[in-house]
Amino acid sequence: MASSAVEHDSDDGMDEFMDKFKSQRYKNGFSENNWEEEFNKVPMFMKTAPDEIDPKQYPELACLQAIIHDEDRSPQEVVQSLKDEGNVFFKEKNYQKAILAYTGALKKKCGDLDLETVLLTNRAAAHFHLGNMRSALNDAATAKKIKPDHLKALIRGAQCCVELRNFTEAIQWCDEGLKAHPRDKKLLELRAAADKHKRAADRDARKAKVKEKRLHQEKEALLEAVKERGIKLLPSAKPHQQNSDSEDEDKGSSAAIAELSLDGLSSQEATGAQVFLDQQGSLHWPVFFLYPEHQQSDFISAFCEKNSFIDHLAVMFGEELPPWDTDRKYHPQNLQLFFEDEEKETLYRVQPEMSLLKVLQHKRFFVKAVTPSFIVLVNGSSFWKQFLKGKKIQGS
Repeated sequence: MASSAVEHDSDDGMDEFMDKFKSQRYKNGFSENNWEEEFNKVPMFMKTAPDEIDPKQYPELACLQAIIHDEDRSPQEVVQSLKDEGNVFFKEKNYQKAILAYTGALKKKCGDLDLETVLLTNRAAAHFHLGNMRSALNDAATAKKIKPDHLKALIRGAQCCVELRNFTEAIQWCDEGLKAHPRDKKLLELRAAADKHKRAADRDARKAKVKEKRLHQEKEALLEAVKERGIKLLPSAKPHQQNSDSEDEDKGSSAAIAELSLDGLSSQEATGAQVFLDQQGSLHWPVFFLYPEHQQSDFISAFCEKNSFIDHLAVMFGEELPPWDTDRKYHPQNLQLFFEDEEKETLYRVQPEMSLLKVLQHKRFFVKAVTPSFIVLVNGSSFWKQFLKGKKIQGS
């Protein structure tokens, strides 16, 4: 009778529990909206592992992790589990997590050299796929120290050296590998590629060296030509500070030449033009003509020092005048040229028939930013009178 009563109570309890489903919905069940999310929390159905394993959110996964990392197991078993975990991440192309797993296994120091070598080569592969070539090479080198004939370590080391463009070292890795694996196709291909790249790099290096030497010689010849002509240069970066002492003038010009030798004698203007020495030994300068009346300018990229100013003015203001010259008065015969000595606040008149070289050799002409500049005015115009009023003017 007692047994019958217990059974009756059990049946009644189950009936009561089942009856609840008739009146209320099961709160913890999957719904149409969340079933995929809930399935993804179950380790068997997970598509990807979470970044952080929260025991409250992923209790099953936390239990599995605890089993994997159970301290009661031997170090070799733990290392093997971590290696397998890293391999799973690697297959998923989650190389960062694979590296963490392999690193964790290596820290256990289980004493199995074969296993350690595999872990190092696996981590090297993960680093390689992330582009961490130096780290990958370090792991491959460590693996090679443990097992000098390990094929994967030798191949990975050679690959890293090729990616780092250290072709000589890549060939060394291949040669070491071919001693142990003389017919390995991958090593043979890597060595051939490294040798090809090395020969190309050596050729490019030779060409670059020859070019550098030639450019250096050209620059030295250019600087010497400027010095021989007595042309005074000003550094482009800072204003010229000049005393009447001729020794200070020489020092300033020498300093300018030294500075200009660093920037290739190139103009700091937007043009970026350069002084150059032609095969006949003549200097060609970038030159600015400034028209303050109209706030306009002309730029001549290569004004030969032997040419006169009238040669260029005849071309610029010949048959067709510039559109900004609405009064049609900028004819070569009407123009006056000046260069400015800022320190002495003096304008020096330039005769159009003079050569550029003769003007550049004037004792008060200082070339700024490697670009001589000249002011152009219409002789006798109202602006000419206004512009020159109160200024000191000297003939060149």
